Amino acid sequence: MLQLSNAGLSDRSAWEAAGYALPQYDRAAMITRTKENPFWVHFGAGNIFRAFQANVAQNLLNAGTLDRGIVVSEGFDEEILSSVYDPCDNLSVLVTLKADGSVEKSVVASVAEALSAESVGCAGFARLKEIFEKDSLQIVSFTITEKGYSLQNARGETAPAVAADFAAGPEKAESYMGKVTALLYHRYESGAKPVAMVSMDNCSHNGDKLYAAVKAFAENWEKNGVVKPGFLSYVNDPAKVSFPWTMIDKITPRPDDSIREMLEKDGVTPCAPVVTAKHTYTAPFVNAEECQYLVIEDAFPNGRPALEKGGFLFCDRDTVNNCERMKVCTCLNPLHTALAVFGCLLGYTRISEEMKNPLLRKLVERIGYTEGLPVVIDPGVLSPKQFIDEVLNVRIPNPFMPDTPQRIATDTSQKLSIRYGETIKNYLATDPEKVDSLVGIPLVFAGWLRYLMGIDDAGNAFTPSPDPLYETASAYVKDVKLGAPLDEAAACEKLLPLLSNAQIFGVDLHALGMDKKVVSAFCEMCKGPGAVAKTLEAHVNA
Repeated sequence: MLQLSNAGLSDRSAWEAAGYALPQYDRAAMITRTKENPFWVHFGAGNIFRAFQANVAQNLLNAGTLDRGIVVSEGFDEEILSSVYDPCDNLSVLVTLKADGSVEKSVVASVAEALSAESVGCAGFARLKEIFEKDSLQIVSFTITEKGYSLQNARGETAPAVAADFAAGPEKAESYMGKVTALLYHRYESGAKPVAMVSMDNCSHNGDKLYAAVKAFAENWEKNGVVKPGFLSYVNDPAKVSFPWTMIDKITPRPDDSIREMLEKDGVTPCAPVVTAKHTYTAPFVNAEECQYLVIEDAFPNGRPALEKGGFLFCDRDTVNNCERMKVCTCLNPLHTALAVFGCLLGYTRISEEMKNPLLRKLVERIGYTEGLPVVIDPGVLSPKQFIDEVLNVRIPNPFMPDTPQRIATDTSQKLSIRYGETIKNYLATDPEKVDSLVGIPLVFAGWLRYLMGIDDAGNAFTPSPDPLYETASAYVKDVKLGAPLDEAAACEKLLPLLSNAQIFGVDLHALGMDKKVVSAFCEMCKGPGAVAKTLEAHVNA
């Protein structure tokens, strides 16, 4: 029995005999030092944090580069802490799945404290206030998803909880960003001490999103007289509070049953996955790919340790931006979304299996190499060509990565504009005539329309992944019947309001004339069972 706990780790020989790498430092001493002088607080206790940031800290602790760990806080789903962190003494198992079939297993022990921030009145939040008073605090980082920074509801109105926080002030904050800003205000009251607020979420210009949210609270609190004057100036002073941009890339799928079974055979306990009441998928283990990138704007007003020794890339803001655009607009995310949409239509349940389909491989190769690379900016610190090579030849085909098209298809309507629209815009700015030569991108748009029908290529119904615009967008295709005659001109007219929506596609497809190409491919895909595959064959082999 390999008990995942402080007591269980005392039997090091049993863990090591089972092939697990263990922490090579005095964890009790590390925790004591961290509690006395914390330097890094991270919000978002989910899988990406445990697979990436916590593991980098572990490696640096093992090497002696760090002598303190990370304090993690969860402000959205406290059940992650109660179901996974607390029973395992904040330890977790990281299973790294390599493309060659080898597996690395390690126990990550770099989390010194795990604190709930669900309410300003809870003990965890009180402890966070103590930490935010500390001179030693240098980094406050986030992996809370892009939605975590939003202050608006689905109708574009200020969310009720945010509006209530604006009026009530920091002592009664209940929204996520309200609580974060309340902690920052406490640091201001404690001497306006410097700190870096570092979003590490997978979204463009993430530092600006965090800054905009914090600034909105500071502005409203000062206007409403619920904070001391000067807080807004503190937030706006980059010598005091910075909001660096970052680019993060690491595939960390949901905990997979095959990994659970492997750990159970090793005798690891507990290792059962948990789905919380808020639909978070978590477990005492994390399964992840080996490849990872974190590019960070080097703006840390209170200094920072040598995190570059753990593989983080520090550079200026323009370089971060170019890395972000390279990944999101060309080298990874557009390829993933294409595979997600067509994977759902063609009945795949593993992204890796899709790469065995020559049509899908040709599609993503065309989107990446032929349509994306010519207009991407080389950031210098990472090679776009090598990045795509690794994505298509190592990362996505990795048969041991249990990632699914259904997971990646989540929120597709929110992804199309940046993942494809930006490439179209680049062509419009540099070589407009080449827009008409695009094949892969219009096929993805057509595939998404076909996906909205909720009918796969075999004619079977499937449940589309969650998407805030699914009901609105699917209404345009709800009357389309698979195999029924479909007039292209009528379909263009019916779909005009959707295809001309630049918020969804990044550009007005009707104004560009691309809507006809999209609708034509969509109509081909609706001719009957098997039509999606036939359409792909006709276009990617042309």
